[in-house]
Amino acid sequence: MAHNFSYPSALRAAERVAFNLDDVLSPEAELDYTQPFLPDGLAGSAALERLSPRDRLLLNQVRGYSYLCLFGLVEEFILPFVLDHARADLGSDDTRTRALLNFASEEAKHIALFKRFAACFERGFGVECGVIGPSVEVTRVVLGHSPLAVALLILHIEWMTQRHYVDSVHHDGALDPKFKSLLKHHWLEEAQHAKLDTLVTEQIASQLTPRQRSAAVEEYLQLVAKLRDLLDAQLGLDMDSFERARQSPLSASERERVEAQQRAYVRWTFLGSGMTHPQFLETVSNLTTDGVARVRAIAEPFSQPQH
Repeated sequence: MAHNFSYPSALRAAERVAFNLDDVLSPEAELDYTQPFLPDGLAGSAALERLSPRDRLLLNQVRGYSYLCLFGLVEEFILPFVLDHARADLGSDDTRTRALLNFASEEAKHIALFKRFAACFERGFGVECGVIGPSVEVTRVVLGHSPLAVALLILHIEWMTQRHYVDSVHHDGALDPKFKSLLKHHWLEEAQHAKLDTLVTEQIASQLTPRQRSAAVEEYLQLVAKLRDLLDAQLGLDMDSFERARQSPLSASERERVEAQQRAYVRWTFLGSGMTHPQFLETVSNLTTDGVARVRAIAEPFSQPQH
């Protein structure tokens, strides 16, 4: 699956789909709390038939909040990574520099958008919802790994974003319109980021030996394990937030059942859907002879839950 990505075409596409924050979510925006935020392919709340319809909706909205907060968290380390690589070849290719600086600028805009959403949600939902962090510590840990390992994690995230919108969000007419619009605009810009990060990943890999590339794939898988642990911690916070929102705790056995079911959806959403994306696997295949088999083996427990 050879790609035809280039810095000029990605820059042109980015300029066509660019949006302003106020066009997507004004500071005074109000969400519709009578509707779900996440499609059920990502949230899985509709399958929890032993919960009341109100509880399933509350859980979906809590998950929608943490979904965007987690995106904000990962974009906190994507931003400096992209800036570092824009600086590396400064002056050698003006179009590449412009494309990567625009990439970084859009990531900064997305961080601001997600913070604006969080303020809107907190104002209207009425219950404080916990979020893992601090982001500066997550950024420090991630960027402490080799550039190729980090580039692969970012590429995983970019293709994951594409899969979420195309497979789950786009055709779901039941979602809150403002939340869905936010996801659409994020998807449009992230489509160019996936292409640009593919080019950055290939450039980094071109300077490495086969053994170094293989080691970087192993490092990427170590980052996946760290992300899995962060996701599990966030799910615990989500369950606490959900119980506060419903104004009563679940029984210990019911919480365990709901949390186990939600863990499968969270891990598919942020791990499996990126690790098994065909474009991501194609890049890994081009780097190493055994990388795809290693990624698939780790991704197996994170497969898409069956409704």
